[in-house]
Amino acid sequence: MAHEVKGVIARGKGAEVELVGVLVPDPGPGEALVRVQACGVCHTDLHYREGGIGEDFPYLLGHEASGVVEAVGPDVTGLEAGDFVILNWRAVCGQCRACARGRPWYCFNTHNAAQKMTLADGTPLSPALGIGAFVEKTLVAAGQCTKVDPRIKPEVAGLLGCGVMAGLGAALNTGQVSRGDSVAVIGCGGVGNGAVLGASLAGARSIIAVDVDDRKLEWARQFGATHVINSKDIDPVAGIQSLTSGNGADVVIEAVGRPETYRQAFYARDLAGTVVLVGVPTPEMKLELPLLDVFGRGGSLKSSWYGDCLPSRDFPMLVDLHLQGRLPLEKFVSETIALDEVEAAFAKMQRGEVLRSVVVL
Repeated sequence: MAHEVKGVIARGKGAEVELVGVLVPDPGPGEALVRVQACGVCHTDLHYREGGIGEDFPYLLGHEASGVVEAVGPDVTGLEAGDFVILNWRAVCGQCRACARGRPWYCFNTHNAAQKMTLADGTPLSPALGIGAFVEKTLVAAGQCTKVDPRIKPEVAGLLGCGVMAGLGAALNTGQVSRGDSVAVIGCGGVGNGAVLGASLAGARSIIAVDVDDRKLEWARQFGATHVINSKDIDPVAGIQSLTSGNGADVVIEAVGRPETYRQAFYARDLAGTVVLVGVPTPEMKLELPLLDVFGRGGSLKSSWYGDCLPSRDFPMLVDLHLQGRLPLEKFVSETIALDEVEAAFAKMQRGEVLRSVVVL
């Protein structure tokens, strides 16, 4: 039986999004039907709309979501109707070489549901990141559903499904920030401020936030930044070095995804320090560094995929910390909106007016 619901689609490259009727089938083997309760408006959804990720229009947008399972396929175990879940876009397979080596956060064969959702006229929809959650109900692979404590507010829980988790994980998992470290974060949007919060949670001694927007730097202070640098006014490399006794930071997290900011991160770290790239570059970008500097400065140059998170491990733990009052995830929610306000939320995001607009259904 198909469920007739409303959802937000991108019909063509650069076109404004539309709220339309969507047909969602019952779950088949390995699948789950989820009634979406909240979904954050992420830059990735805008990239889909702009054709920056693919050309498989029309896209059913939305992926940073939480909700309640309505039904599961016949062979699904460990998940049942009524479970409150956060959706994730990297459901591990448990069988590839990364999983077999005990590194499932690098899984090469992530599971997604088949593209079964359609428009009312039968036109197939491509769900963003295999989820498509700007919709009243969505069909996903059961492995994309991570059960968490239902006491958390849906609009807060869903943020762990993408951007905030990417930032937290860049600090905690990839950068392995530890007590007493000095940390710099370049780019203080949702992901960057997630990294600031992660560094604070890990016990970093100093956390230096870098951005060109004073509003974002003020947000960073709220998440635990001890110092801020507006890189329009101060060279960030010199600024970070001056705040770390001339040495540079132990860990520098680049949350922009541009060659010029990556170079800043590279030279702003201490000798044998760590650079973490969590900002997503575009395909045409190139990076040039003197190979002697790469050799001579030592340390680690890492990229962080989804915060190198393992949803089954990280989501419940972070939800528990939030419910204990130790992880202020609610500060990321700038506003809650309706499904028909996604296009306006994209504009606010591009102007830097919000950390996260969150659709509440």
